[in-house]
Amino acid sequence: MEERALRRRRLQSKMKETGIDVCVITQNVDLYYFTGSMQTGYLFVPVEGEAVFFVRRSFVRAREEADVAVEELGSMRGFGSRLAEAFPEQLRKPDGEKPVLATEYDVLPVQQFQRLEGALPGVKWVDGSMLVREIRMIKSPSEIAAIRESARVIDMAYEAAIQALKAGMPEVGLMAIVESVIRNNGHMGLMRVRGYNQEIITGMIGAGAAAAMPTYFDGPAGGEGLGAASPQSSGTRGIGEEEPILIDIGCCIGGYVIDQTRTAVIGELPDDLRQAYELSEAVLRATEARLKPGTICEELYTSALEQVQAAGLSDHFMGFGADQVKFLGHGIGLEIDELPVLARGFRYALEPGMVIAIEPKFTFPGRGVVGIENTYAITDTGFEKLTVSREGIAVVPR
Repeated sequence: MEERALRRRRLQSKMKETGIDVCVITQNVDLYYFTGSMQTGYLFVPVEGEAVFFVRRSFVRAREEADVAVEELGSMRGFGSRLAEAFPEQLRKPDGEKPVLATEYDVLPVQQFQRLEGALPGVKWVDGSMLVREIRMIKSPSEIAAIRESARVIDMAYEAAIQALKAGMPEVGLMAIVESVIRNNGHMGLMRVRGYNQEIITGMIGAGAAAAMPTYFDGPAGGEGLGAASPQSSGTRGIGEEEPILIDIGCCIGGYVIDQTRTAVIGELPDDLRQAYELSEAVLRATEARLKPGTICEELYTSALEQVQAAGLSDHFMGFGADQVKFLGHGIGLEIDELPVLARGFRYALEPGMVIAIEPKFTFPGRGVVGIENTYAITDTGFEKLTVSREGIAVVPR
């Protein structure tokens, strides 16, 4: 409860710096982060004073869960008048001065936004997405502990998958083993993605050419999936010998996600694919050496590009051709795609409390994907590796 109150105060501090009178939180994950409840409604956070959570459904449950004042939303027709009464200092400005309201433009549907506009005429709306995302970027010890627990459970699943792996078994069968282990150990059954139209299915287990199939998901490995209605992750293709098996999996316990990747093979990898995997570990080690407060996120990405270029594998790094993705890693927490991003244009300096998944991978069309991914928490002096699964290529005898 105290932690969420601190989050709201941090939001109010950022609002004051940017001239925002009220921040309207609408998205379910953001609502949970700031209130402790994921019920449907709007959280109104004034620049000064206490927040109010106006709930459509379930009001009863929101009252039990949230640590802020909870009121029934009621009709949108009279909502503006109620808000003006609740927040007179913020919403009743002198003549000619418009109150400034912020909300999450990155995730709020246009139709829903238009309802808010209709309920609150005469205000100036601005994008508050980055305010919210930058606050969520810095994790508390309790948040990192939740990610640490997810890492422990996904390691159990990884080891179970390696023990079960055999030639001919379908990719989706191997994924089912992973999902069974994590579900029986606290995984909530989904991992949330903030990006529009982005979805994730526990991760991606793909072997050989299937793993290298591109898809809409914003990552270096797509996977065949189970058809055009689910064109990513594991398919029904049987896993073969001497082909790379990419095991890119996650787990979500208490709302918090771990993201990790390992590479396996039944038999031996061809030399060039093995060397590409070794380069992925080398990139990870070089990145780890610079994981400390003050390092600029963009520079970690550009340094990795230089290392890969020197090895002659730029064309295969993080995808292939037009389907290459332009990042090395990403923040994770309540969602899989949080700030910061290790990519060009992201000039954030690393800070204690950031949690980042770093995933150097190499894609070879028609042959497969190799790589590794660990999740790290930035500390006062460097980093803590939250991922606990053993590294190296997992070799399963023929």
